[in-house]
Amino acid sequence: MALLEIENLTKTFGGLRAIGGVSFSLEKGMIVSIIGPNGAGKTTFFNTLTGIYKPTEGSIKFNGKSLVGLRPDQIAARGISRTFQNIRLFQEMTVIENILTGMHVHMKQSGIDTLFRLPTFKKEEKEAEQKALRLMKYVGIKGDVGNDLAKNLPYGAQRRLEIARALAADPLLLLLDEPAAGMNPQETEEITRLFRRIREEMGITILLIEHDMRVVMNISENICVMDYGEKIAEGTPAEIRSNTSVIEAYLGRGAVAGQHEEKIA
Repeated sequence: MALLEIENLTKTFGGLRAIGGVSFSLEKGMIVSIIGPNGAGKTTFFNTLTGIYKPTEGSIKFNGKSLVGLRPDQIAARGISRTFQNIRLFQEMTVIENILTGMHVHMKQSGIDTLFRLPTFKKEEKEAEQKALRLMKYVGIKGDVGNDLAKNLPYGAQRRLEIARALAADPLLLLLDEPAAGMNPQETEEITRLFRRIREEMGITILLIEHDMRVVMNISENICVMDYGEKIAEGTPAEIRSNTSVIEAYLGRGAVAGQHEEKIA
């Protein structure tokens, strides 16, 4: 059984068909990328998968159970965490507090425990803070910045903080929406190594949207290509690199014709 199974996923906004009948499956332990030109429907796909949008048609099954109709927090509790295309940190909260917010779906203490700060609450709170510190270091946030406001971190560290917050929920599946956006080449290389570590050391399956083809081709075991809300190709990096439908979607029909002319010549 695939970890994630999507059949005929469709999402419309009025007369606009943002996702049109996409079917997709993801095996446990893989790193898979979703690529496509701007406006292809990639982020809408993530938003529908995580309960921000309700699908117009189709099914989404995770670990064999349907996610359709569940709230984002319920889906997170099932084992899916995500980052966003535009950084969505709590800017006026500290680094540690941001990571702690990712743990709320698994916190066990009742409102009474929290209100009166009973020993069980204090114990869980201390354990959570220690875990947050470990995650901060794991994703590569350097320095003693746990009590600094998130807004004061450099851009690359804010990206890493989003990943730490997502990992705090102990996901089975991590969704990354353009995680390398705005990073310099060194930061991109470092974040790519982090993704491999997350899969290999934590056993987390990764599905990412990314425009940096160096990242996509270096890290992906499989690639799904979307264009105008539809899946137009799926395969290994080598297969996608030479797929004429993909080349046309990115570069236009002239590029495909030129490629064919070169082969003929």
